[in-house]
Amino acid sequence: MTKELLLAAFIISVGLCVAGAGTHFYQWRLRQQAMLRYDGATVFASMGNLVMSFFCGPYIMLQMGWSQEGGASVNMGSALLSALVAFGWAFLTGLLIVGLYVAVRS
Repeated sequence: MTKELLLAAFIISVGLCVAGAGTHFYQWRLRQQAMLRYDGATVFASMGNLVMSFFCGPYIMLQMGWSQEGGASVNMGSALLSALVAFGWAFLTGLLIVGLYVAVRS
């Protein structure tokens, strides 16, 4: 059982690393805040925003959960909910990346 938990933790960490690196790269190259969105001026821009939102979504969700609200404090409920969604999403993203790596490598 320990091997399965370590594998799940590894997959989640790969997903979070890809999401964080992708978010910072997106913000550096396009000089705009990365947000979860699917709009765009053209169909290709919409698809690009959708792909960016899928791969960078876990990191953006973690940032949204830790954002301060009106009283300059973090709401514990939104932080926990965003962490749950982000880590589940990071597992799916990491599974896609690790699966692609294993498929190409084999």
